Amino acid sequence: GCNPENGLCLNALHDKAFDKGLITITPDYSIKFSENLIEKIKMSNLDNAFPFHSCNGNKISLPQKFYPMREFLEYHNQMIFQT
Repeated sequence: GCNPENGLCLNALHDKAFDKGLITITPDYSIKFSENLIEKIKMSNLDNAFPFHSCNGNKISLPQKFYPMREFLEYHNQMIFQT
């Protein structure tokens, strides 16, 4: 079956960036951008227009139950995220 602690509710843009390792959610539930993404945003002059650049470092909104499991987030941070 499906484990509800292995899911994040993301829009299509965030979901694709998460899958590609350009953003991650840390075990303390903070949003973290890869340095690669930050540099691309700066180089493309999209700093003000990029829809989720301002959320870097913010905490995610957590559900009332079935928080994302920290072990799954740690795996994403270590194996998928582009540091």
